[in-house]
Amino acid sequence: MTYIKKLLAIGLLAALAPLSQAQDQAQHLPSVAMSAGMHMIQAEVARTPQQRAIGLMHRTELAPNAGMIFVFEESAVQCFWMRNTLIPLSAAFLDEQGRVINIAEMKPRSDQSHCSTGPARYVLEMNTGWFSKRGIKAGHKLSGPFWPH
Repeated sequence: MTYIKKLLAIGLLAALAPLSQAQDQAQHLPSVAMSAGMHMIQAEVARTPQQRAIGLMHRTELAPNAGMIFVFEESAVQCFWMRNTLIPLSAAFLDEQGRVINIAEMKPRSDQSHCSTGPARYVLEMNTGWFSKRGIKAGHKLSGPFWPH
């Protein structure tokens, strides 16, 4: 390997190291207030591809009315898995207006893919069973800063 190639390889490894380390620990993002009817939600907002890729990985717990909302640039079929996610979660796939398309119950540390049944712009992850315990299902509209009330 030439001297220049060695320098480029070292530079590339140095540049990728922070990303690798970031994906090995829980992230904590700014949050927004949302609601599902009378039920209040405090949701961290994952907007960037890196934030969405890490999501709720490496967390050992999630407060009862806390979650994470994943914001995508455009509506499409969205699919989620639970690799490196230590807690069971429910994912509500939401359309452009914040209406629930479908909800998936997801097991920790699983590579099983859970997808929206239609184009989704947002995905809200909460503790497992959060939506079903409150009677929230497909067609229910959420309120928050992303949609008009």
